[in-house]
Amino acid sequence: MEVCDASISESPLLGGGEDMVEGMVDYKGRRVIRSKSGGWRSASFIIGVEMAERFAYYGIASNLISYLTGPLRQSTATAAANVNAWSGAASMFPLLGAFVADAYLGRFRTILFSSLLYVLGLGLLTVSAILPSPSFPHNQNTKDHRSCLQFQIILFFVSLYLVAIAQGGHKPCVQAFGADQFDGRNPDECKSKSSFFNWWYFGFSGSSFISLLILNYIQDNFNWVLGFGIPCISMVAALVVFLLGRKTYRYSSKQDNSNPFLRIAQVFVAAARNWRTTPSTAAVVKEEEARILLPRHGTYQFKFLDKALAMVSSDQYGSDENWKMCSISQVEEAKVVLSLVPIWATCLIYAVVFAQSSTFFTKQGLTMERSITPGFEIPPATLQSFISIAIVVFIPIYDRIIVPIARAYTGKPSGITMLQRIGTGMFLSLISMVVAAIVEKERLKVARDSGLVDMPQVTLPMSVWWLVPQYVLFGVSDVFTMVGLQEFFYDQVPNGLRSMGLSLYLSIFGIGNFLSSFLISVIEKATSRGGQDSWFANNLNRAHLDWFYWLLAGLSVIELILYLYFAKSYIYNRVSAI
Repeated sequence: MEVCDASISESPLLGGGEDMVEGMVDYKGRRVIRSKSGGWRSASFIIGVEMAERFAYYGIASNLISYLTGPLRQSTATAAANVNAWSGAASMFPLLGAFVADAYLGRFRTILFSSLLYVLGLGLLTVSAILPSPSFPHNQNTKDHRSCLQFQIILFFVSLYLVAIAQGGHKPCVQAFGADQFDGRNPDECKSKSSFFNWWYFGFSGSSFISLLILNYIQDNFNWVLGFGIPCISMVAALVVFLLGRKTYRYSSKQDNSNPFLRIAQVFVAAARNWRTTPSTAAVVKEEEARILLPRHGTYQFKFLDKALAMVSSDQYGSDENWKMCSISQVEEAKVVLSLVPIWATCLIYAVVFAQSSTFFTKQGLTMERSITPGFEIPPATLQSFISIAIVVFIPIYDRIIVPIARAYTGKPSGITMLQRIGTGMFLSLISMVVAAIVEKERLKVARDSGLVDMPQVTLPMSVWWLVPQYVLFGVSDVFTMVGLQEFFYDQVPNGLRSMGLSLYLSIFGIGNFLSSFLISVIEKATSRGGQDSWFANNLNRAHLDWFYWLLAGLSVIELILYLYFAKSYIYNRVSAI
């Protein structure tokens, strides 16, 4: 992360001795005065925007499976696959959003347009809930009624993916834009910048908790029109708050239009094209430049990419200079990104496991005793709030207790390395799957012993609090793995690729959700042959989610072994990360 250094020279004093912020302008494109722009005043607007956006997003995402299996009458397996596919898309779109912001629109415009698209998507989602539901009686199954229902389903999914696209532009830009309001070259603002990330995460977790607590109850006990309409209103409020701070923000005066994905791709294409070059057609790299490629940052591991540095005759590939020779910095960027691939790949099962908290865990809770007082039941999706509670409670414990103890044994400032932190969370994720399998086995036993196997609508005499430990383990594992992954993919890439690094971190959970959806579809087809009940039967009392959880636990063991192998051989790109 950025280091505060009081020795760093501050921006020059211009215009009547006022302290100007170098590289930043106001909303009219003029250089900004430090005391009259940015800082906590601007950051407060942006934290408020993020809280409203997360409130809206989790109001949709956390209980989506209940809407699909309820009003839309989808099977449990189909609904879970659809939720995973949508969550995966929502985690992949930030790759596009970060590219558009960095290369074309800038962060402010990307946030603005994404917010407008967000409001449109949530508005259409609310409209889709107003239309006639597929749960209407069959005697109304006329041609016009079927057409109306088909239109409702199409409108629902179009709206849902508009929301995914919108948050893809919103998510990678808002936090970075908030950090832009603090000047890292100023000692005081640098300290405030570090504090900003703490308050940002606090607001993120708090708004998610409120959304799970309030919106899930409204959706389950009142109606879905209100359950979708309130997030829409929240996003409108976010847009208003964002615009209210427009005159106070600092905007970057520098726009880098280079495409990091293209720069990396050029290295691989150039290396492939130059694979058969001979010494007579290749230029000798200058000795002082070649020293850059010596074992530094571990990039010497992928020497085959050095072919991208070879100069070839102009008549061999025509005038396509970009694709026949790359700069040393480009090659080094490609090597660094390539070194992250094994860590990225071995974290995918962790993302598959994490996807279950908003799908099958919720469906399990729906079958269990959820009453707190007579007439008041906990919405099953609200149990996801225990993930947020565990995160908020455990972060101070980790920072104030675990790190100092680990520091005393290891002598490292951070207590443990980033990769050790990630691996610890993966182990806890494995334990959460074991606990989930044991709890589900007990739930099925209660159903059999109570004679309720073939009565899925009857609540089982088993408290929903049995599910709390697996949610808490998810939250604690997040403190290790999720935060560790954010820091790792931010810290281990070159400065010019940090947006790309964070996008790669998000893509883990996008691909993980797609893998979860694929895995569920394959198991559903394989286990339902011959008229048998599949592992994901609509009647969960005849399903075998426990077997699925054991399968995920087994895959997690394999993943952890592979991760430990690659983590042990990984060479950090910065000494401070060790």
